[in-house]
Amino acid sequence: MEEKSKQREEGEEKEEPVIEEIDETETLKQQVKEEQEKYLRSLADMENSRKRMQKEKHDTTRFAVENVITEFLAPLDNFENALSFSQKASEETQNWAKGFEMILTQFKDILASHKVIPFSSEGQTFDPHLHEVLELEETEKHDDGTVIQEFLKGYKCGERILRPARVKVAKTPSKDEEEKESEEQNNQGEN
Repeated sequence: MEEKSKQREEGEEKEEPVIEEIDETETLKQQVKEEQEKYLRSLADMENSRKRMQKEKHDTTRFAVENVITEFLAPLDNFENALSFSQKASEETQNWAKGFEMILTQFKDILASHKVIPFSSEGQTFDPHLHEVLELEETEKHDDGTVIQEFLKGYKCGERILRPARVKVAKTPSKDEEEKESEEQNNQGEN
């Protein structure tokens, strides 16, 4: 009987270490899983940081290029304006102007290669993102808010506006002014 009780005690002792080993194994598995998740999160954070830094570098370079291009737009406009008067000049001056027109075309091609293009505004509806109003003209010849004259071309680079067009916009006369004008006309007719 003593042997049986010894065997039982030994069996019970053997079962306890097995249960402890199972608990320890589960704990270790859980820790390994947590460490893997931390590792994967760290990898994802590093990848996101790398992508963010690349995007910031790209954006910085793009903005720098766009700023330089924007600075060249005013001299380019002056160049175009000067060449527009060459039609009225002597034949010799017109020959010189043809050479300068070729240079101007090269400048425009370079701008186009960087996706910098002028946009037309006359006849378009005023858009504060595209246009800068220099003048308002009260008129009934055009719809309210229509661009009736473009003083300076606007330029885009893709969808981004590098320089808004400077324009004159139509405005419908207010009724008070129409009434004043009709009263003035009536008063002048009576005199």
